[in-house]
Amino acid sequence: MLITVKGLKKIYDVGSQRIEAVAGVDLEIGKNEYVSIMGPSGSGKSTLMNILGCLDTPTEGKYYLNGSEVSNLDDDRLAYIRNREIGFVFQTFNLLPRANSLQNVELPLVYAGVSAGKRKRIAMEVLDLVGLVDRAMHRPSELSGGQRQRVAIARALVNNPSIILADEPTGNLDSKTGEELMAVFNKIHESGNTIIMVTHEENVARHSMRILRLRDGKIESDKIIN
Repeated sequence: MLITVKGLKKIYDVGSQRIEAVAGVDLEIGKNEYVSIMGPSGSGKSTLMNILGCLDTPTEGKYYLNGSEVSNLDDDRLAYIRNREIGFVFQTFNLLPRANSLQNVELPLVYAGVSAGKRKRIAMEVLDLVGLVDRAMHRPSELSGGQRQRVAIARALVNNPSIILADEPTGNLDSKTGEELMAVFNKIHESGNTIIMVTHEENVARHSMRILRLRDGKIESDKIIN
């Protein structure tokens, strides 16, 4: 099993209040699954995504990624796992404005210590996968919103991660561009990647194989749809 979560809790102390953002979640996600996480604002979906992405650690419970427990690792080790195992796609793209598409995609490989020649070859391969080889030398300001998100997807793929985590990836895009982007995610899934996506849009979630619905920090339903 790629992801196993047992009794996961995340509690925040806000003044005199204790807020249980994730309230005892048990979850398994296998390799090459395509899962959407849905729920109202405050349901815990972003907190759960942050824990699965090793951006945050649980207050209680266990998280196993590829069979290794990552619940209690220190920041340096979590950073290493994020760079090697997880590709992130955010609603706001998070691209470097002065770098071109190729340089933005290469960035995780720079951190991983990959040589310049190899970096360029791998980055061009993933830009080709998302249909943007002809925009390799363009900066973000010279790209449309959909093209910027494709660059962000290519950057997420460049280290061949175990998981692609996408947080509202169509949130800043019009519906036509959003559908085009979902076709890219479908192609990535078909090539063997595991995708976990947080979304509030039903039409986006329907592209996945499985929908988890959260409410009050707990899994309200877990359904296979495709």
